[in-house]
Amino acid sequence: MVVLVATSGERGLAQERAGLGSRRVAELERAAELLGVARIVLLGYGDSGFREPVEPPPGSLCATPVDEIAGRVAAVLEEEAADALTVYDDNGGYGHRDHLRVREAGLAAAARAQTPVVLAATVDRAALLRGMRVLRRIGIRPGGMTPDLLAAAFAAAETITHEVDVRPWVGVKQAALRAHASQTSGGDDVRTVRLLAKLPRPLSSIVLGREWFVEVGRQPAARRATDLFASLGESVQFVE
Repeated sequence: MVVLVATSGERGLAQERAGLGSRRVAELERAAELLGVARIVLLGYGDSGFREPVEPPPGSLCATPVDEIAGRVAAVLEEEAADALTVYDDNGGYGHRDHLRVREAGLAAAARAQTPVVLAATVDRAALLRGMRVLRRIGIRPGGMTPDLLAAAFAAAETITHEVDVRPWVGVKQAALRAHASQTSGGDDVRTVRLLAKLPRPLSSIVLGREWFVEVGRQPAARRATDLFASLGESVQFVE
């Protein structure tokens, strides 16, 4: 697995902003090691900021032409002879403009490199909203998010093509989350990374034990596929 990273997230929310970008790169490297990532490619663009400043800073991801970004991503796809590329969903997850630019450039890169499968990593919005409402009843609002703010985030249940059971790897996922220490503080609410990293079993298996994807160009079926490479001609298994 190869991970391409567009920015270091230096404009992100954190308790200590000084040197944030370099700290986050070090955290990324530790998390990737825990997850067994073979290679990290740092594209080195600046963090555009979630919504501020209004105009993306010079050198930031959103200030860079999509074709330029796509060309660099396509070069990696061709070098790796990649069978699949994972991007953000069409809402950029929770709407960060850099996430949206990553999706746009990724789709263009996959077309250029003729990568056969493109999967948008997402969350089942209905499941997420159920969990958010439960947390709010006990006074927890992860990352300042509310059901209203998430009403148009991630993916509607009926658009999801794949649901993958990753319960055997929940412990590794939580260890990787803990590696991102700079994303556990800052702001007035409980940070999502901090909350997920500390979930006890069996709650952690319930919350982190499934991963969802929307395959670009694939029509959702009555039952979601569990084989991410089904479109490459492998046998398809389905969630009951």
